[in-house]
Amino acid sequence: MSVFILASALSYLDRQILAALAPTIKAEFQLDDVKYGWLVSAFSIVYALSAPIAGWVIDRAGLTVGICSSIGLWSMAGIATGFTGGFPSLLACRAWLGMAESGNIPASGKTIAMYLEPRERALGSGFGQLGISIGMIASPLLASYLAGAYGWRMAFVVAGAMGFLWIPLWLTITRGVPVNATAAPTAATRYRALLRDRRLAGLVLANMLAMTTYSLWSNWTTLFFVRTYGLTQDQANYRVVWIPAIFAALGGLTGGALSMWFHRRGASLVDARFRVSLIGSSALLLGAFTPHMPSAMLASLAISWTFFWTVVYSANLYALPIDYFGPERAGQAIAALTMGFGLLQTVLSPWIGRMVRESGFETVCAVIAVMPILSYQVLRWTRRL
Repeated sequence: MSVFILASALSYLDRQILAALAPTIKAEFQLDDVKYGWLVSAFSIVYALSAPIAGWVIDRAGLTVGICSSIGLWSMAGIATGFTGGFPSLLACRAWLGMAESGNIPASGKTIAMYLEPRERALGSGFGQLGISIGMIASPLLASYLAGAYGWRMAFVVAGAMGFLWIPLWLTITRGVPVNATAAPTAATRYRALLRDRRLAGLVLANMLAMTTYSLWSNWTTLFFVRTYGLTQDQANYRVVWIPAIFAALGGLTGGALSMWFHRRGASLVDARFRVSLIGSSALLLGAFTPHMPSAMLASLAISWTFFWTVVYSANLYALPIDYFGPERAGQAIAALTMGFGLLQTVLSPWIGRMVRESGFETVCAVIAVMPILSYQVLRWTRRL
């Protein structure tokens, strides 16, 4: 798992460089908030459409083939971004990155299914978030340093090149590592039957609603502090943008630990995950107050609160497809959730851009704060199917 945590860190490092350097890139290419939203959507729609294919490849060709191909492609996309000459080429590179990175979350789920006990899977999802958080912490700091010293393009080139160092590490570490006995092949449901299972559709919809907060602050945090609190790009990145990712990591570990705690006290695995999901989705209602904080530091702590509870929830949500459908379909089932997240961002990001341009972040945060509790209601519906 430690090597896969590093893969997730590299994935989000490449992904978040754009958000960290958004003010600079917007100024150079003369982009408004709506066009920036379309950059996020270009990544997201291709990410969504590619995820089912990535999950199928991972289940059929194997974890190693799937993740090594994914990392090689997204590293090339990251490097290519450093050579873009305008909005169209930047849009194309973000789409390429979305296609390549669509394999990361399904591969992470496959790793959890293959190497961890069932009771450990939510905690494994939490450790996966630890890698994502490392990437999110590193991206604003690395981006601001490299952009200041060598120009913004070098940040994309360096971040992309790091992925090529990971592939030989994975090939070396995984030799001889035994697969968990609970992940041995069984009489698996065919892929078409999986798609017809309405529980999967419910999980996808629940994930789309739950991850609205995560999508907002993953892509708009630097711009939020620049616009709302008058910070410069470097002030935002060095002082406050990296802080919420720490709480996201803590949320993943807390979400996994809480479900194990409930399970040890007699709840079934699924019941334990649902209890934690209710706690997390309820806590996220307070996210509506984020733009009203009197200082940038307090706003950063409010964003940290929303990251923490979103990941408490998602650590358990992403474990449910393995509980429902088994390890042998983990890649495809989790790819469906990944697809849902991509579709969410495709629609959400241009809307955020328009709302920010017209009325600021207050309306955006108020609307998004209620989405996770609606997600939990959809999640409850999956249990009745």
